[in-house]
Amino acid sequence: MSDASARRRVLLVGATGVVGTECLRQLAADDSVAQVRAPVRRPIADAPAAPKVEVVVTDMNAIESHPALFAVDQVVCALGTTIKVAGSQAAFRAVDYELPLRIARLARAQGARHFLLVSALGASAASGVFYNRVKGELEDALGALGFRSLTIARPSLLLGDRAEFRLGERLVQPFGFLIPPRWKPVHARQVAAALVDAARQDLAGLCVMENIALRRN
Repeated sequence: MSDASARRRVLLVGATGVVGTECLRQLAADDSVAQVRAPVRRPIADAPAAPKVEVVVTDMNAIESHPALFAVDQVVCALGTTIKVAGSQAAFRAVDYELPLRIARLARAQGARHFLLVSALGASAASGVFYNRVKGELEDALGALGFRSLTIARPSLLLGDRAEFRLGERLVQPFGFLIPPRWKPVHARQVAAALVDAARQDLAGLCVMENIALRRN
């Protein structure tokens, strides 16, 4: 670990999601992290009992009213929903594009050097698939903000404990061995481990971790 990355302050957004929950647990156990700030819409009942973990219940739509949250070294963004849950394409875009970009701009303005994002397999601003296009547009927008480091994880179908039932996840699990490696499901803890490790290394530049690499964690 470099001197620059020692005792890092990390902002984790999306801490109640399937990847965010794992990130919070792993960051809380990382001795190189001095503080983890986790803004959430609702309290986390099983948040790690560590002095370094600061869970802040707030209105995410008014996140700009809490500038002190963004005085950090790194941001891990695990925000995400589905069009079904969001209710419309516009609502999906608000969660998966507009909110992460607002957070990134606020953190960058406060001097954050490293932004780490949970994106998606197939993300591309040129995609004909709305979901993948929004993810790709966010990746491109983040790349234009001038972070010293930008880490992007592109997982396939995520496995893990979710609050809501997802039929696709249940259907694919028994047949995972038939899926080509690039598309195989990946567990949330593997994605979190890759992100936490990338944050610990804190290397300059762009790092894109595709699904095959994520599944090695």
